[in-house]
Amino acid sequence: MKTFQNKVSVVTGAGSGMGRYLALNLAQEGSDVVICDINQKALNETEDLIKAYNVSCSSLNLDLREKNNIDTLVEETISNHGKVDLLFNNAGVVTASPFLEMKESDWDWCNDLNYNSLVYCSRAFLPHLMKEKESALVNTSSIFGIITTPNNTVYHATKFAVRGFTESLAMELRDDPIQINCVYPGHIGTNIVLDARFKKEILLTNGEYAKDSNGKPLTVEDVGSTFRETGMNPNKAAKIILKGVKKNKRRIFVGLDAKVMEIAQRLSPSHYIRIIPILNLLIFPYFLKRIKMMKTFYSIFKARR
Repeated sequence: MKTFQNKVSVVTGAGSGMGRYLALNLAQEGSDVVICDINQKALNETEDLIKAYNVSCSSLNLDLREKNNIDTLVEETISNHGKVDLLFNNAGVVTASPFLEMKESDWDWCNDLNYNSLVYCSRAFLPHLMKEKESALVNTSSIFGIITTPNNTVYHATKFAVRGFTESLAMELRDDPIQINCVYPGHIGTNIVLDARFKKEILLTNGEYAKDSNGKPLTVEDVGSTFRETGMNPNKAAKIILKGVKKNKRRIFVGLDAKVMEIAQRLSPSHYIRIIPILNLLIFPYFLKRIKMMKTFYSIFKARR
């Protein structure tokens, strides 16, 4: 796909983070945009920012876990814009908890949004996408769809599933004009941790909270804010994704950390967690920028040993 000019792009989870900046960059390049999010206030903010560009924008406040809402999204897109050229299945959430302590409702919440809604959204939009001579389905997995960590079973399960679904679909439709891209972000500075269903007890060991390097007890808000502040700027991440879409990269890795972790997993599928810190030293300036976040996660890990 050489250009986004005169295209119609649908972006889910467009209220903040990568979704917002995907929509803004697409609008800047001349694409009409259809944005949706469950957060009305955040969605309105994105819509106001898009008004700076001479494009058409449709905005829908909806919960993608409901199939009828996805049907509405498709209907409104075709009704208002006449076609759809690109679909960015970007919406996603996290719930962090030991598996045996996780509520079934929290598992379903994460799985329904990260995976089930993505599959249904793909199914609903594909017939319209495939009518166009040049179109793209872009699904967001995660580097956590390639490597694993403890206390993130449902997130890993959904992102591995997105990876398998998307890469299989790409093979299935390889002879059709549509391109299928799978995105693997590393650490991006978004609100995903702040908005997570984060079991606060995950920070507890023997009834005491994990502490930061200064001996101060860590809170969920501390972890979420640190995650947002130390990650890649989501605008930069969006630009990398759109560049990858233009080049039709089947796998789009976002961030050096994502690339390092993917390489480590390929080099040693059983011991990549030990290799990742060593590879990080090869990109020391980048590693230095992330040291605050790594200290936070190390404090949690140390407290739970």
